[in-house]
Amino acid sequence: MKIYTKTGDQGLTSLIGGARVPKSSLRIDCYGTVDELNSYIGLLRDQDVNAPRRDLLKEIQDRLFTIGSHLATDPGKEARQPLPDLHPEDVALLEMEMDQMDKELEPLRAFILPGGHPAVSFAHVARCVCRRAERLVIHLREESPVEDLVVMYLNRLSDYLFVLSRAMAHDLGVAEVTWKPRV
Repeated sequence: MKIYTKTGDQGLTSLIGGARVPKSSLRIDCYGTVDELNSYIGLLRDQDVNAPRRDLLKEIQDRLFTIGSHLATDPGKEARQPLPDLHPEDVALLEMEMDQMDKELEPLRAFILPGGHPAVSFAHVARCVCRRAERLVIHLREESPVEDLVVMYLNRLSDYLFVLSRAMAHDLGVAEVTWKPRV
């Protein structure tokens, strides 16, 4: 099977279920942004500081593929094969991991500026992409059904990525850069 099909040359793509939609549609933007996020999670997984977190980051990537498959499905048609599923336990896992990392961190007393180390910056970029994916999915939900768990997972994942950035800075021995507003 060839990777290229030439069926998208006119600016349309197919959803799971067969519907053809413009590549500029909100649904495509949603799962494209989730795919972008997944790539950043892969970049985080590849950071040496995250060696103990690699399995969890891979699991997050799996959940993002699951979310992408749901977003790529035509809401008006049933998929021929069952879609992978998302569970409330997936959200709970992120919460549990945040709680574990928080135990090692100083209490947050100021806003944190992204930066301090390239690996930490990657986590902040991933957090921002996750927030964008969440906003897009919420917008999509205004016009088409989207499972509440998808929004909940993306929301919690952005929180996880923030705490992860702090944990990475801690593990790397890098001082967090706090925002000092000019007044």
